[in-house]
Amino acid sequence: MDYLNEIALFVEVAQANGFSRAAAKLGMPQSTLSRHIAALEDALGLRLFNRSTRRLELTGAGAYYLERALPIVTEARLLHGTLDDMRENVKGALRVSLPVDLAYQMVAPLLPEFAERYPLLRLDFDVTPRKVDLVGEPFDLAIRTGTLADSDYIATPLATFSGCLYAAPSYLAERGEPQSPDGLAAHECLRFGTDGATWTLHNGDTRATVQPESRFGANSPGMIRQMAAAGLGIALLPEILVREDMAQGRLKAVLPDWQSEPTPVHALTATRLLTANVRAFVGFLRGRWAE
Repeated sequence: MDYLNEIALFVEVAQANGFSRAAAKLGMPQSTLSRHIAALEDALGLRLFNRSTRRLELTGAGAYYLERALPIVTEARLLHGTLDDMRENVKGALRVSLPVDLAYQMVAPLLPEFAERYPLLRLDFDVTPRKVDLVGEPFDLAIRTGTLADSDYIATPLATFSGCLYAAPSYLAERGEPQSPDGLAAHECLRFGTDGATWTLHNGDTRATVQPESRFGANSPGMIRQMAAAGLGIALLPEILVREDMAQGRLKAVLPDWQSEPTPVHALTATRLLTANVRAFVGFLRGRWAE
């Protein structure tokens, strides 16, 4: 027997002081409600109501049962109301794990707008490259870039970013501009990650593979962006990451018809049942990154 459901029905009948009024409030047939209460009494082995054609009264056992059951039902209603509020209203706390460069370069600049839109939400960011445990650690979601490894997490696509080539005007004035991907061999091509990583570029159906060679390399897109703006070489970076540098003239596009393979960005959650807080943050990032 579903005792919690039967207890709730019992409380409704007791508070309405009648089966017909309680059935009308609950939107169920009176006969169905009567069967539920009879089944509860059979399970308890006690009469909870004295029934007559004119009135319905609690027995001694029924009065005691109501006294103990009412706080349980009230607390359950409050609990469900709170969870409904979490599902529908953006407020409270949201804890997000995300990579360092993504946090600094692509999320932080958007936060004033998000904070103004959702003034009741508190945001806590864990800026880390490690793979957090969304079940065992107190995170609502994690944002990750690149191809995802197989896991039990739910991945929601946020964006895909293609990389383009950029360099400082001072570098290009000194070294000249390459006219094709083959021309990159004569330039300082800032290395990302480990030695041996290649750049795969495409222009429509035409593809080219470039082995970047430079004295300078880093495992941080943000640092590579800074090195390119300082005139140290040509960088392969997402367009969204360099918009301000382009607008301010610190960087210039190189071989603008050529792009890298797109890099996906996903929001990872432990469940498909998302709170309003998670839905709001994911939807906001997806919309702003699509602009």
